[in-house]
Amino acid sequence: MRKWFILMAVLAILTLALSACGGGDTNGNTGNTGDTGDTGAEAPYKVATFAWTQEPDSLNPFYTDMWFSAIMQQLYLCWPWEYDDSNAPYPHLVTQMPSVSEDGLTVTLNLRDDINWSDGEPITSADFLFTYEMVMADENIVNSQYPYDYLVDLQAPDDTTVVMSFEETFAPWESTFWRGILPEHVLRPVFESDGNIMEADWNRLPTVGCGPYVAEKWESGSFLRFVRNENYWKGTAKIDEIFFQFVPDDAAQTAAMISGDADLGTFPPISDVPALQDAGLTIFTQNGGYSEGWFFNLRDMASEPVKDLVVRQAIAKAIDREAIAEDLLLGLAPTAETFWDAIAASGWVSPDIEPWTFDPDGARQMLEDAGYVDTDNDGIREDPDGNPLVLYHGTTIREIRQDIQAVTQQYLRDVGIDLQIQGWDSDIFFGSYADGAPPAVGDVDIMEWSDGTYFPDPDTDYWLCDYIPSDDNPDGYNYYVCDEELDALFQAQLTESDPEARKELFHQISQIVHDKVYWYGLYVDADYWMVSPRLTGWKISGVTPFSNIMEWDINE
Repeated sequence: MRKWFILMAVLAILTLALSACGGGDTNGNTGNTGDTGDTGAEAPYKVATFAWTQEPDSLNPFYTDMWFSAIMQQLYLCWPWEYDDSNAPYPHLVTQMPSVSEDGLTVTLNLRDDINWSDGEPITSADFLFTYEMVMADENIVNSQYPYDYLVDLQAPDDTTVVMSFEETFAPWESTFWRGILPEHVLRPVFESDGNIMEADWNRLPTVGCGPYVAEKWESGSFLRFVRNENYWKGTAKIDEIFFQFVPDDAAQTAAMISGDADLGTFPPISDVPALQDAGLTIFTQNGGYSEGWFFNLRDMASEPVKDLVVRQAIAKAIDREAIAEDLLLGLAPTAETFWDAIAASGWVSPDIEPWTFDPDGARQMLEDAGYVDTDNDGIREDPDGNPLVLYHGTTIREIRQDIQAVTQQYLRDVGIDLQIQGWDSDIFFGSYADGAPPAVGDVDIMEWSDGTYFPDPDTDYWLCDYIPSDDNPDGYNYYVCDEELDALFQAQLTESDPEARKELFHQISQIVHDKVYWYGLYVDADYWMVSPRLTGWKISGVTPFSNIMEWDINE
């Protein structure tokens, strides 16, 4: 990477020298290629460097659940509708937002007739049909077939029309469908040759895309380069290249931002915010619908105590979340009570929820009354069968998470619970069941990460019973619990067309998840961005952060 930056510096010096020899003044020139007027001097080659603490696992949207991968999509892919910096949807590939039939069973998309892939091939309804086929094909083990498995039919009566048909009203269609369209002309030959597209080169290097940039090179563990798509149907981006530099940890990201080696980063340690601001960086937050919290594993392989509601409720009382928010997050992130707190203002959270308050004495009494006592006076309680009250907590090696692990370990020890903690690199921790990822295979009782709904919709399929992973269902990602009452409520909200009735269903859902402590909130995790003063014209959406990336520019 040092060689790369040295090379770019030399190129910049040579460019300036050539410009000076030509007698031209490039100050304020916003051109991208070609000459700058009568001087014949070329415009400088503009590179924006983004520091990324997690390397993507795939650039095919149907083979990844990683946030750091998903938010790249607006660079090289396109959605039929995207979201502005107020998180409001607007038409992109479609002439207007899709129409819904009176009975709610049919959604019709009318595509623009001037949209094309970066190689010049038109984007048509056939690409939508192919995308659907790839998601639903048994030969392709995608991360999830949801929500496409709710379609009963998909038709393309002509090149610019896509008709989605449902058996029942599907309430969250706008926030769940078509988050990424696949190029049929590139991937169809792979599917016909291999029987699937799981190993397609395009998944790792989509050199044909439909965004303002296309992928050019990915060097594992080092960087990922996107170069400007000169055939982008909306025009040409102002920055020639987006360079994602993979950094090992938060400290390296902060150092790169402060030194000026990177122009944009995300999720800095809160403790670093003052230093970043002192260095002249803009710290910008955007609601992406995420909250940091603990997911509890109640599957067969989990430790027996974690399956006990009393133990989970005692944990909820034993931790001082306000102190964590103040001491570790400098008071910049509010505590999260439910999985839906980031969108609570829209009325999706039950008003009857009683927040968990810091009450260690109450936690001790609950455990004592349930038969968890410290018989050998070693500070750790035993269950009624004499087994130590030990639970296993796992998360990534992100700095704030390791700090939370250390603090909560002490909080729980104070009430007699031994919390064993472990951290993994994100690519290991967020792997699949087939990969043997610790959360997926149930190696931990408590899992911590930041997650959210199909934002801005409240829908989530995390707790559906059909998504419990197994050898027969390796793509399932419900690592937590099968609660039949909860499952029925989630299924009911999908087909509820009355907004108020759907909110009532989510009141019940949020109440159950909270009271049964299937998820325990730590803090509302707004998207934190660090932006260099070199970057101009940027706007960041919580749903599609880079939706206006073609308007970004560099002010040298």
